[in-house]
Amino acid sequence: MKASDLFVQCLEREGIEYIFGVTGEENADFVHSLKHSDQIRFVLTRHEQGAAFMAEAYGKLTGNPAICLGTLGPGATNLITGVADADMDHAPLIVLTGQGATTRQHKESHQVMDVVQMYEPVTKWAQSVHHPDSIPEIVRKSVRTARGEKPGAVHIELAENIAKMETDVRPMEPRRFRRPGVDDKVSDQAYELIRNARAPIIIAGNGAVRKRASNQLRRLAEQTGIPVTTTFMGKGAVDFEADYALYTIGLGQWDHVADAVRDADVVITVGYDLVEYPPQLWNPDATETIVHIDFDPAEIDREYHPAVELVGDVAHALWQLNRRFERDGAPAYDFSVQQAARARMKADMEEHAEDDTEGIIRPQKAIWDVRQVLGPDDVVLSGVGAHKMWLGRHYHCHEPNTCLIPNGFCSMGMPLPGAIGAALVADGRRIVGIAGDGDFMMNVQEMETAKRLDSDITMLVWEDGGYGLISWKQDDHFGSHTDLEFGNPDWLHLAEAFGWHGQYVNNARDLRGALQNALDHEGPSLVVIPIDYSENQKLSKRLGVFTGE
Repeated sequence: MKASDLFVQCLEREGIEYIFGVTGEENADFVHSLKHSDQIRFVLTRHEQGAAFMAEAYGKLTGNPAICLGTLGPGATNLITGVADADMDHAPLIVLTGQGATTRQHKESHQVMDVVQMYEPVTKWAQSVHHPDSIPEIVRKSVRTARGEKPGAVHIELAENIAKMETDVRPMEPRRFRRPGVDDKVSDQAYELIRNARAPIIIAGNGAVRKRASNQLRRLAEQTGIPVTTTFMGKGAVDFEADYALYTIGLGQWDHVADAVRDADVVITVGYDLVEYPPQLWNPDATETIVHIDFDPAEIDREYHPAVELVGDVAHALWQLNRRFERDGAPAYDFSVQQAARARMKADMEEHAEDDTEGIIRPQKAIWDVRQVLGPDDVVLSGVGAHKMWLGRHYHCHEPNTCLIPNGFCSMGMPLPGAIGAALVADGRRIVGIAGDGDFMMNVQEMETAKRLDSDITMLVWEDGGYGLISWKQDDHFGSHTDLEFGNPDWLHLAEAFGWHGQYVNNARDLRGALQNALDHEGPSLVVIPIDYSENQKLSKRLGVFTGE
């Protein structure tokens, strides 16, 4: 068969369901082979970056990779931001790019560049196909590498002349393996540290939202009462309404939850990624006793030097601790400081629940209303900007993977295409993307994709006419900010032009009804609100100088 046909068959054998992207001359053979697949759906996007974000959201929600596709040269460079975002945020993803024929790669040639070398820093593995017979092995390794802990992005390059070649080989059969568990002796050491602590605390990160890990984490917290705070990307690892839930840590300012961490004498990190919340922000004196539970050994960091490391399958490591506590019972810990921090944070969340401001809406009210109209399994996707900080602090989850916040690479532009990708696997769950006006406009062209697919999504855009997070940080550090203002379209005409349902909501009392109206509408819906970012400086004055990203 032709090499491109073999490639598609290998992807089918791996269970690949979606390919998002833009086609070109150098990947034409592959795309034509894809037309004959009854299993894999190709989604044409309006920009390659949107394709990568769609694949990223799909990967986060399913645990399996989708593919984002681009041709050589500018197609490959357009993909790279979304690919880097998926890799640093640990979403399984495969990026497939075309390339000029191997007969012209050695010389200056139209659109030819070393794409594999370009992708090596932002993927777990990057490989060009040099011979059609190697396709089954490359595809098998790519899927295993993308899915394996910690998940991430993998790049495959398929040159146009390789795609046309004939081959006699066949796809490989996927085979799974069990991740190694933690040694009993190490589990005993961790258990003794935790059991003899006065007031332990758990920081649950991105690795804790895997379903089995979340189940074991909840079991540990329920039987011991140990409080759990999550990072932005760990939201939903525990139910925020549980008494032991300490909401979210991750703001660059010293927040209520940070007081609880400072009081703890043992900090247990579960699936914690230093990339999204540096330990210097919660352990600046490097004095905390840390128990590290993760798929990988701890990153070397002065403020993150664990006393014990449980390296292996996170769910299995938590299960081992649970067995020991079930055997011995829970100690009499002192969680008074943690409980007080929870009460203060809960009061902050509820303070503006009944706002009725006119002409402008506070961030706290916007997030409160989103939480009220969504169910436990519905999904929120955040962009990057000031809205992300408010969402991180005030929006909390019942279930894992119901709030997707890019907080490793922190690329703007994810929520609109991400919501489109999420809607494809929603299974009845409602999808809401929250973006600032700057974030939303970075991939506004995907409004057409959403309409073409009839994506049942709601986009909530916070309008302030500028890059709010940057001005927030500059105001805190310099007392003023540089030129960060811009203009916006007529939002309702924009929605109409793309065939979306559109609403502009000026008054806080009308927001919840407008959100419910958008969710009830079948198809893509846009809700825009004027946001009151004077609350940014008020929060800084209450909590301290803003230092986060």
